[in-house]
Amino acid sequence: MTKKIYNIGVEAPMDVIGGKWKPIILCNLRHQSLRTSELKRLIPNISQKMLTQQLRELEAADIINRKVYNQVPPKVEYSLSDYGQSLSTVLSNLCTWGEMHVDMLKKRGEDVELVNYD
Repeated sequence: MTKKIYNIGVEAPMDVIGGKWKPIILCNLRHQSLRTSELKRLIPNISQKMLTQQLRELEAADIINRKVYNQVPPKVEYSLSDYGQSLSTVLSNLCTWGEMHVDMLKKRGEDVELVNYD
């Protein structure tokens, strides 16, 4: 196995939760467990294929839990794992900063809308 080298600490989490969709998925899972269809509704621009792929990667990294209920029709819920919960402060700070950023853009006269405040 090849040794992985990070030049600065922030590279390690970005390797696990970086990209366009993973932080959004994780922010949506901070307060509650959600089914795939609920996540899809909350993140309308993500394709089903990409959502499934990102969920699998987050599960493989032990950031989220996947709970399968033994029922018909099948029910699957995703939640932050205990390890994933350690990201809660970081995710909350990112959401808060994003809300401030949107407010600043509005004050500059930009046409921007934030659908859900945390």
